[in-house]
Amino acid sequence: MPMHAVQPPNLPTPEDVAVVVGATGGIGSALLEELGGDSRYGRVLGLSRTPPPPTGGRIVPGYIDVTDEASIEAAAAQAKALGTVRLVIVASGMLHDNAARPERTWAELRPEVLIKLFAVNAIGPALVARHFLPLLPRTGRSVFASISARVGSIEDNRLGGWHSYRASKAALNMLLKTFSIELKRRNPSAICVGLHPGTVDTALSKPFQGSVAPGKLFSPDQSAAHLLRVIDQLTPADSGAVFAWDGSRIPA
Repeated sequence: MPMHAVQPPNLPTPEDVAVVVGATGGIGSALLEELGGDSRYGRVLGLSRTPPPPTGGRIVPGYIDVTDEASIEAAAAQAKALGTVRLVIVASGMLHDNAARPERTWAELRPEVLIKLFAVNAIGPALVARHFLPLLPRTGRSVFASISARVGSIEDNRLGGWHSYRASKAALNMLLKTFSIELKRRNPSAICVGLHPGTVDTALSKPFQGSVAPGKLFSPDQSAAHLLRVIDQLTPADSGAVFAWDGSRIPA
């Protein structure tokens, strides 16, 4: 991995809290389960429009809708009441639905699709950051991460198409970079990054799996393990960047 090999100090303690936004999605649910078994966190808050069922263990369910700021504010208050928030992962996102499909050409652009994807993929995570970044401690290591995508890279765009999705993820990447600068002033040990999970076998990617190379279609459990491994190896020098599932840095 290109990131610093030195194990970062200030690892989480059992009093610390991890938060997963989009905790009932394919990747989000796998992240929630993985973190729920991690003894470094006393509580793991799983937030979704359909909250995960309570388990009686470390996992705490909660409601959030990233397009509704009032629900984000309430979720942040719930997280604050649980303890010290050391890790926030925004795993929500949208590529398509019954009314919105990835564009193959500019002729297929529709304003309502642009608005919908920006609302979910860029504005939603930005509002989560607005309410959750202030919860991160002012000292010690903490991480705010949001699921991004390689296709959000401007430099790496060689095929065109998927205009709304690409643009919304590029906007997210810029927001994360900007947040990282402000976050560093507050706590030099805090980290804010984007994460590209690769192609994961979920409903989001289902229509586009035919062209995936053998061995590069990951199960949600595999993806969660990859992403958490990347997060564990991040240092403050990595803040503001976007990293792929294998730890490689994605160009802006």
